Amino acid sequence: MEAEQLEILGFIRRFPPFDTLDDEVLELIAQQIEIAYYRAGTVILNYGDLVHDLYLIRSGAVEMHRRSGELHNRLSEGNLFGQMGLLMNNRVRMSATALEDTLVYCLPEALFNELYETHDSFADYVEVEDRTRLRQAVSRQSGGDELLTSTVRELIAREPVTIPLSATILEAAQKMSEEGVSSILILGPDPEQAENQDDSVAGILTDRDLRTRVLAAGLSADTGVAEVMSTELVALESGQFVFEAMLVMLRYNLHHLPILHRGKPVGVVALSDVMRHESRNSLFVIRHIFKAQNVDELAAIADDVKACFVRMVHEDANSQMIGTAMAGIGRSFKQRLLELAEQELGPPPVPYCFLALGSMARDEQLIVTDQDNAIILDNRYDPAQHGAYFAALAKRVCDGLAVCGYSYCTGDIMATNVEWQKTRHQWEQCFSDWIDNPSPQTLLNSSIFFDLDGVYGKTQWAEQLNALISRRAKRSPRFLASMARNALGRTPPLGFFKEFVMEQDGKHNNSINLKRRGTAPLADLIRVHALAVGSRAHNSFERLKDIIESGILPKGRGPDLRDAMEFIATVRIRHQALDVEAGAEPDNNIEPDNLSDFERRNLKDAFQILSNAQKYMRFRYQPNRS
Repeated sequence: MEAEQLEILGFIRRFPPFDTLDDEVLELIAQQIEIAYYRAGTVILNYGDLVHDLYLIRSGAVEMHRRSGELHNRLSEGNLFGQMGLLMNNRVRMSATALEDTLVYCLPEALFNELYETHDSFADYVEVEDRTRLRQAVSRQSGGDELLTSTVRELIAREPVTIPLSATILEAAQKMSEEGVSSILILGPDPEQAENQDDSVAGILTDRDLRTRVLAAGLSADTGVAEVMSTELVALESGQFVFEAMLVMLRYNLHHLPILHRGKPVGVVALSDVMRHESRNSLFVIRHIFKAQNVDELAAIADDVKACFVRMVHEDANSQMIGTAMAGIGRSFKQRLLELAEQELGPPPVPYCFLALGSMARDEQLIVTDQDNAIILDNRYDPAQHGAYFAALAKRVCDGLAVCGYSYCTGDIMATNVEWQKTRHQWEQCFSDWIDNPSPQTLLNSSIFFDLDGVYGKTQWAEQLNALISRRAKRSPRFLASMARNALGRTPPLGFFKEFVMEQDGKHNNSINLKRRGTAPLADLIRVHALAVGSRAHNSFERLKDIIESGILPKGRGPDLRDAMEFIATVRIRHQALDVEAGAEPDNNIEPDNLSDFERRNLKDAFQILSNAQKYMRFRYQPNRS
């Protein structure tokens, strides 16, 4: 190859869709590419003109305009344009103008058609009408209430007041008084760190601790702070949302929340700080849940949950924020029902952990949901001695959830089913067997139980199970291949010509179930990739971060999946909010005729991304691939 062709080869292999092609194909492309130069302000393509080349920007920048003259997008190095014209009767769909002096590589139409017909990865990339359009649609949702978009870092007004672990109560009280604060962080070595670091947070001491643990107990002022500080610390990283801080503080009934940056304290947020920052609409429904004294009072809060959901939709909260809030509320119902059950039945005979499964565990719960839950029991559990207690406990919780709006699981994935009341050892054996010996039923179970979260009791047991799943699944190509095949059972609702394929089941005739045909297959697909890379995250968006970082997906596919998940979930959320406001029973079915052109167009893009991702997963997780 000539030097110029080698330079072209080195450039094109860096960018999609060429980065998925073999070197032999890339060399053929490099030999056929022609180079064109356009000065700033030059029109490259006019709307409606004939187009016979695919354009790849080598340097410079290009503006794309709609027929109306409205700016659609700005492209730069590595971006393509002209592909939709080549796919649609060789007519330019959007005009292109050089924003600055621009060098482009031109691929002739014949070569474009050959690549499109023989390479799925190339075809998948160019047939999505505009890969930036969906991202722009998703980014428009980034506004909204400050509670939902601001980070806790913005609430920190001063550096944290700290004192060493060796200090006395008197020294701590004096420093709190001097600094005018109601809490102080206790610093000491972290026993889990390899190095003996003295700036880790060992605990926190508050005004309330001084009253209840020191003065009321009659302790000497010379007592060490280590004896009275709170050590089971709940903290947030500085980049998390104010919204999350509020949920955490309400969930754990905290008045002071340490804020960390890379594990080191940078401040303390008080509940009053959140209250001052909090907008007119908040999720104090959680506080009402924990104040409820019986199931009837909890059931009365159900309408407040719907109101919170609708308010967040009107505030343009994104799907992750709404999913986290609804899951937090669902957990709170479970926790309060368990507290009430223990008050009635007495303390449990052996320790246990109550599990949330599925969308609640992933922080992706919406207003239309059923209950999926289970129990981990201490290894000392004896059905003859303890079975009646936990049967009664589970029944109170599941019946209570049903009254509060969380319908019974039709598949009986509930703690009332003795099959899902297992000891720690039994759960470990169960998960290991599902991974080592996959079958249709165990794969179905895995898709539900592999999203688990401890909500009450010995919650660390849930994390230990998650760690076991992460370790074993990553080392089992056969299991991953089986999970991948299972995840392909639900396909997006697009026909051959990219038209919507409707449900034909009577009640929801001529509609699309956005959960069954959109968010659920996306969550299934993301779960498989997450298991493959050993991710310990629960939430699909958090799992995608780990997947993207691992590099197992072709360039750009991870962000595409994130945008597709967000847009489909957003349409589903808004549809449910409209139903709630209209006094109708919310569901997951939408009628495309009731959508705007904007929603229909971007839904098709999102479904196409899902389809492409399923094709890639089918290829990647073949049983004989290493």
